[in-house]
Amino acid sequence: MKLATLRTPTGTRAVRLDGDLLVDLGYADLGAYLAAGSPEAPADATSGATTWPVADADFAPVVPNPSKVICVGHNYTNHIKEMGRELPAYPTLFTKFADSLIGAGDPLRAPAESSDIDWEVELVIVVGQEVRRASASEAEAAIAGFTVMNDISMRDWQFRTIEWTQGKIWEASTPVGPYLVTPDEVGGVRPALRVSTTVDGELMQSDDTGTLLFDPVALVQYISTITTLRPGDLIATGTPAGVGHARNPQVYLRPGQTVVAAIDGLGACTTLVEAG
Repeated sequence: MKLATLRTPTGTRAVRLDGDLLVDLGYADLGAYLAAGSPEAPADATSGATTWPVADADFAPVVPNPSKVICVGHNYTNHIKEMGRELPAYPTLFTKFADSLIGAGDPLRAPAESSDIDWEVELVIVVGQEVRRASASEAEAAIAGFTVMNDISMRDWQFRTIEWTQGKIWEASTPVGPYLVTPDEVGGVRPALRVSTTVDGELMQSDDTGTLLFDPVALVQYISTITTLRPGDLIATGTPAGVGHARNPQVYLRPGQTVVAAIDGLGACTTLVEAG
């Protein structure tokens, strides 16, 4: 099943993809839908629910207002090596805010204060039920599905200090979506999916989520030990090799470019960079 949060003239709606239509689930957004226990979705577009054509869809962030956006650094072996780091014994965590999120097709207004704007395709876990100190089976059950994020990073701000957050939380800088895809459609809660990033059609990143050091179940267990995970929370699982900052010479995004962060089976965030 593929679910999304759709912008409509009367506000956002939680929807389910059915062929070439998006079917209203009866909730304002996917956060509310998940918090309600993910009630059974309409079987198809003939159920009497309101529908919208997917061709005209304006997708909001898949969960517009999660209580937490927790991100993992250093989780693909190749990316760790290109950044000159050793393999970590534990997940490297940092956070974002809901204000950082934009829709999968929204433009990115490049902040005038940063000249080093980088791309990072990421598999994102969407939490479907409240969980704390999860066992492996509880962690599996808590995963509602997966989506795509481009963890746009302002590298010149990120590396001003040893703490990364200030380069990661710029307002309206992080595309996420378009769909929450349930585990049954992607091979379960430890999917092996190709991830890629292109900039103006040139391939920059390519890897497989099956090579994650800390897989989705392990991350839900680890993070839920620290804090309660709630329906709609997002966990970004890290990015593979190929970021602009690690290239020689370094390459960064510029206004007028289009960056596409894609994951097989989940979809893509297609982002036009505009002058801020």
